[in-house]
Amino acid sequence: MYFLYSLMLGAALLLASPYFLLRGLRQNKYLHNLRARLGRVPPTVRQSSPGALWVHAVSVGEALAVAPLLRELRACFPGCKLLVSTTTRTGQEVAARRLDADATFYFPLDFAFACRRLLAAVRPALVVIAETEMWPNFLREARRQGARIVFVNGRLSDRSFHRYRLFRFFLRRVLAHVDLFLMQTEEDARRLRELGAPAARVAVGGNLKFDLPEPARPAFLDELESLAYGSPILVAGSTLAAEEEKLLDALEMCRQVGGRPPLLVLAPRHPERFDDVARLLASRSLEFVRRSQWARPNGRPAAVLLDTLGELAGTYAAATVAFIGGSLVAGGGHNPIEPALWGKPVIFGPSMENFRAVAERLLEARGAFQVNSSDELGILLAALLDDPAACRRAGEAARAVIERERGAAARSAARIAALMNSPPGAAA
Repeated sequence: MYFLYSLMLGAALLLASPYFLLRGLRQNKYLHNLRARLGRVPPTVRQSSPGALWVHAVSVGEALAVAPLLRELRACFPGCKLLVSTTTRTGQEVAARRLDADATFYFPLDFAFACRRLLAAVRPALVVIAETEMWPNFLREARRQGARIVFVNGRLSDRSFHRYRLFRFFLRRVLAHVDLFLMQTEEDARRLRELGAPAARVAVGGNLKFDLPEPARPAFLDELESLAYGSPILVAGSTLAAEEEKLLDALEMCRQVGGRPPLLVLAPRHPERFDDVARLLASRSLEFVRRSQWARPNGRPAAVLLDTLGELAGTYAAATVAFIGGSLVAGGGHNPIEPALWGKPVIFGPSMENFRAVAERLLEARGAFQVNSSDELGILLAALLDDPAACRRAGEAARAVIERERGAAARSAARIAALMNSPPGAAA
């Protein structure tokens, strides 16, 4: 079965290679790290003796989420090397700049030879995988080389769960290689057990993102707030294609019903779309400033295009209200914890499958509001922005949810320490 999986993976990559080659040449993606993902080992990663702790975080969101856990692991295992891998280039940049790791490197493609080569160089005693990236060859090779394997911050979205169920007969064997699964919610744990994970190895550890501290405020925020001249600020984060149009329609509706027009800070999810969104703003005859070309304008612009990486979480500090992208279109939604951490009221659309539990907690506490269309969003914005007291109450409720849910990093580290102190095969 593993041979068939590897054969299918190779065929899929071969068929997709023209796409990756084209995007690599146009957008400087994929090609720069191909050798690393085939198992080339950076000198900083090679370990002279076994015992390293290897934490894998796919991209930016996961890399930031594991930061509190890394601090806890440092305290639990003070003499061990702590190494972090990512899959994406942006994740690698964030990990190298912001995480307390001894070295960072790229996670291998899931070919046995690449996984075996990298594992032999890292020589980990423990592999910690953030969320639920299941790579059969990697997990089997890590187990063969004697590493303990833990999933943290695990979640199974509706889409992932239904897709994995199609391969449950194979997945059961893959999941048996893992020593411990720490899932975000009881529903995630239930789904994983249904996929075939040994029940004794599955537990609820909570969501690591609740443990994140307030990020640093970007340097331009003071000027941004003065540019608003007392007007409210709407920060729309991680928006997807077609969603920006809906958002601009909502702002027009807000004006039509007499709401206070906010200064819009718009942060598209994908960097390759920055220019497209700039053209959209221009086509709407909206005066805007690009953050990457920041220069204080003479008057108040209608919008700021946040076309930089790593500043969105801190920019929420200036928000009067925050809108979560990927939710007015069928994108599954993005992280509402980031604005709630600053005590900001949160708005999102109907598609929040990727953060369902967090969204439900915020809605129950009245720290968030859900809308089903751009018109509903415009009407809600008009009501909220004309009522500072309501904004303040909602923001305080959102922040209270964050405080109540903290502690996942410490709990996860304690379970990992118990596992490492137990004999192989024993439940932590």
